[in-house]
Amino acid sequence: MKNRMFWLLTGLALFVLLAACGKDNSKDDASAAHIMPNGDRQEETASLADMPGFLDGLPETVRLAYAAAAKLQDTLIYIPCYCGCGQTAGHKSNLDCFIAGVREDGTVIWDDHGTGCGVCQQIALQAASMKRQGHSVLEIRKFVDDTYKEGYAAPTDTPMPQA
Repeated sequence: MKNRMFWLLTGLALFVLLAACGKDNSKDDASAAHIMPNGDRQEETASLADMPGFLDGLPETVRLAYAAAAKLQDTLIYIPCYCGCGQTAGHKSNLDCFIAGVREDGTVIWDDHGTGCGVCQQIALQAASMKRQGHSVLEIRKFVDDTYKEGYAAPTDTPMPQA
């Protein structure tokens, strides 16, 4: 049973690794407001309740990861991403994979990086699940660091939450 679980988790990790950050930016997305130097597209909406148009037609898992980011900004700001986006896109946390910023007036600048990155999505969804279960931000951070420390890219330079 233990050996079977090991191979199942190893296979899942390999799948996520192979699927990580492999999005296709060749589509012409008229709703994208800005294309970043690394190829990520950013779109502005009036609020966190208004999801970006680039999510239209994407799998439910992707939309759930973006919804989690909108609800868990105060958590994901302390959760690193392990897909390599710290080096390639200058991201500082998992939140940056989904939301580039929220202005004082509530306007949101969404980033499409997370649409094609299984690692980003998995981290955000794991954090959301753990938060619902009552885990602290520090516990979530430790879980993510332990889970992704081997076999993934270097983490983003993310500050550690207070205990």
